[in-house]
Amino acid sequence: MLPSAAAESTATERLGTPDRGRLRELLEELERIHRPSASEGERRAAEWLVERFAELGAEARIEAEPAHGTYWWPLGIGAALGVAGGLAALRGRRLLGAALATAGAAGIADDFPPGKRRLRRLLPKRKTYNVVCELGPADAERTIVLIAHHDAAHSGLVFHPALPEIADRLGMIERIDTSPPLMAPVVGGPVLAALGAVSGRRLLSKLGLLLGVGSAAMMVEIGLRGAVPGANDNGTSVVALLALAERLIEEPPEAVRVILLSTGSEESFSEGMKGFGERHFPRLRRESAFFLCLESIGSPHLLVLRGEGFLKMREYPPRSLALMDGLAEELGIWLFPNLRLHNGTDGLEPMAAGYETAALCGCTDLKQPANYHWPHDIAENVDFGTVADAVRLSEAAVRRLDERWL
Repeated sequence: MLPSAAAESTATERLGTPDRGRLRELLEELERIHRPSASEGERRAAEWLVERFAELGAEARIEAEPAHGTYWWPLGIGAALGVAGGLAALRGRRLLGAALATAGAAGIADDFPPGKRRLRRLLPKRKTYNVVCELGPADAERTIVLIAHHDAAHSGLVFHPALPEIADRLGMIERIDTSPPLMAPVVGGPVLAALGAVSGRRLLSKLGLLLGVGSAAMMVEIGLRGAVPGANDNGTSVVALLALAERLIEEPPEAVRVILLSTGSEESFSEGMKGFGERHFPRLRRESAFFLCLESIGSPHLLVLRGEGFLKMREYPPRSLALMDGLAEELGIWLFPNLRLHNGTDGLEPMAAGYETAALCGCTDLKQPANYHWPHDIAENVDFGTVADAVRLSEAAVRRLDERWL
């Protein structure tokens, strides 16, 4: 039987504001762990999170999955193949040039989530460490998965905070509702080189060669840099999971199982989430599972992402968007409107697999995550008011789905 409107209202009326001081204390602990993807630091961060769950009275486990741990190697190799293809075409070996450049373009495109990532299968493997905490009735027919990630990104000049400021001064930010396709030049180089080789147009081969050299250099530069502290991206979501665990332990859901998932290797193209999916998706029916991804929620403005994708823009399911938008309105939380991402969060994997999915993210006035992949991504620069709102909205989604499914 469906609950009455009065019963439904309790899903939002009873939600208090999390302790911002405690959120900051936890985040400052986490940011001190140097935790690049698929590293010993990432493992230590996973162990730290399991210990924090235990202090709350929740049992969590670590699930190790195979991962490569970078994106600059597979993309750099693809770009290098494009360069080789462009050079071959310019030297008159058009068939070889077309083959090399096409292989590079295909390898890059396939490496973007939710691709099969055949190229990186040939590269060295390490372990990545997902943390899984299950709450609520274990035999529940329906499951809610709340996703964060505890690894931290490498920096790079392409992420320099001056770039969106320059774009804003040029009037570009105001006109767009989709983030810049940062990876388009990476795949564009081999594509142009292949087209130049096939058509015999040397200008296309030269442009492809130029883009390929630039892309390969960019990947080398990112690989040589260290990991940033990763407070906003995505330590804020990790501590939000802890705040949610505390609330859900105090008042457990009655009809849904809740999985609090913090993945490893999100920054190497969601390898931890890919591993979680391969392990758990076969047992999670599409009609009875809901995924909510939390990403960079310490930015000044909260938002519900409308779509994302590296090459193909995938729109989030309308029912999931309506749920999150409606709950935000009930809670009086303003959401930055109508933004899409030419990149990928961990929400991309379950959405592409056909699950009801939403991504709760954050942005600045320039429509970017605050301090994105930059060394000053520290707790001091986090907006904990936005983090608290994200916790309230996430809990409201759990409570509402516990009362009435989509």
